Amino acid sequence: MDAFEYLALDPTGKEHRGVLEGDSPRQVRQQLRESGLTPLSVDSAVGKSTERKTGLSQKRINVMELALITRQMATLLRSGLPLEHVLKTTAQQTEKRHVERTLLAVRAKVLEGRSLADGLSEFQKTFPELYIKTVDSGEESGHLDVVLERLADYTEQRQQLRQKTIFALFYPSLLSIVSLLIVGGLLTYIVPEVTRVFDNMSAELPWITRALMATSDAFRAYGIPILLGVLMLGLFVSYLLKRPGPKFAWHRFLLRLPLAGRLIRTANAARFSRTLSIMTASSVSILDALHIASQVLTNLPMRRAAEEATSRVREGTSLYRALEKTGYFPPMTLSLLASGEASGNLEGMLERSAEIQEREIETLVSTIQGLFEPILILIMGGIVMIIVLAILLPIFDLNQLIG
Repeated sequence: MDAFEYLALDPTGKEHRGVLEGDSPRQVRQQLRESGLTPLSVDSAVGKSTERKTGLSQKRINVMELALITRQMATLLRSGLPLEHVLKTTAQQTEKRHVERTLLAVRAKVLEGRSLADGLSEFQKTFPELYIKTVDSGEESGHLDVVLERLADYTEQRQQLRQKTIFALFYPSLLSIVSLLIVGGLLTYIVPEVTRVFDNMSAELPWITRALMATSDAFRAYGIPILLGVLMLGLFVSYLLKRPGPKFAWHRFLLRLPLAGRLIRTANAARFSRTLSIMTASSVSILDALHIASQVLTNLPMRRAAEEATSRVREGTSLYRALEKTGYFPPMTLSLLASGEASGNLEGMLERSAEIQEREIETLVSTIQGLFEPILILIMGGIVMIIVLAILLPIFDLNQLIG
């Protein structure tokens, strides 16, 4: 039995799309006709033609959606339901069509006698390597439900940390944009109207007033070209940072920044520890676990360092020594790793390291937010003060200028 995606019309002419299971497209068409629908197209959910036509068979599942379906599968497995029934029930409960189609396609592979991990591996662009390897380990150990619970926890924790960071930085970013718009509006529209009264004065204006008027004139005359230039520069830099060499150099530069570098280092260390923890808890081999954990690192120098550490571990070096030589991982993480290897509780120490690093991230983000807001207020206050002084100084000396 396979999964098929269909497009059909009801008696009123309305289109219906969905996924049905059957032994052949002909059987699925018969099911549609029995339901009062007129089939227009029926394609295999995993067929190459469908992938080329819709692009959905390899579409990545949203992080929260992945956590939800993983949690549902774990709960259903704990209740004693067979795997194929679990996959079908989970597919029926989702509201995302591409998720439903993917799960039914995986179920079709399971019904053919293949493992869940084999079915998931057909969708390597949809499910992360971490997910597939962990599921494979859970099936081999006979504790798939426990492993799926861990995967759901892991996915939810990563998403929550990401959301906290985004929400914490949202207000400063919005404040910066609004501040730039206000300054641009003042220089473009307000300042020219106010300084127009000084045009007919014969005496020389204060240098700060002349500088403000020149800046305002430049904004009015070249504002759009400047904006376009900034946009073009941003696009060029964005293109440049997609190339391996410049991107690696930029990431290495970021690690050297005082506060931002520490935040990036801590965030990547937390992600690495959390991933390695769930992999070792699921009985994945340490080399496979290190390879997968290194791929979740977003900073390229740290990723390369983790890959080099994996090679050292393969040669017989301890994990603690291998990561210590990289010079990128925080001392707390290294200390807990050494303790975990010595005590045989590597999984627990990695989880503890991830928790500590995640709390430090929250502290660092709060610190950056706390510093940024008053600094931005001071900068805005200084700009406004300069504008006010530039306008008021000629007024204070009005008698002298007129005379």
